[in-house]
Amino acid sequence: MTAFALDPTLHADTIEITTLPLCVARLMNDRRFPWVILVPSRPDVSEIIDLDTADRARLIEEVALVSTVMRELFRPTKLNVGALGNVVAQLHVHVIARFANDGAWPGPAWGTTPERYRHDEIDRTLAPLRGRLAGRA
Repeated sequence: MTAFALDPTLHADTIEITTLPLCVARLMNDRRFPWVILVPSRPDVSEIIDLDTADRARLIEEVALVSTVMRELFRPTKLNVGALGNVVAQLHVHVIARFANDGAWPGPAWGTTPERYRHDEIDRTLAPLRGRLAGRA
């Protein structure tokens, strides 16, 4: 069995928020949307059905936790939650806060060129997420 390793594309496109009991939580480096990616820290997992029963249940709870925190912090019009994996096969779940006035609404958040966070914006976005997720899982 191999050890868990974060896919290089996910590593390059995201910023670490915290580690939850099952997943690593990472912020997508796209300032247009508050966007968290949850990656179960299990090796060689590409589909939700590859997780055992306990991990599948834990994944749903962690998605719910992150969704709740994002709704409290950002007050979005809608939360988009999805696990696609067409570009990056490693199982990861997107939790995206969407707003009726965002530039991609009502279409998908992905598929366009991201607008990277400026250095001064990263801490303002990460600090509340880290604070709310620490110790809550």
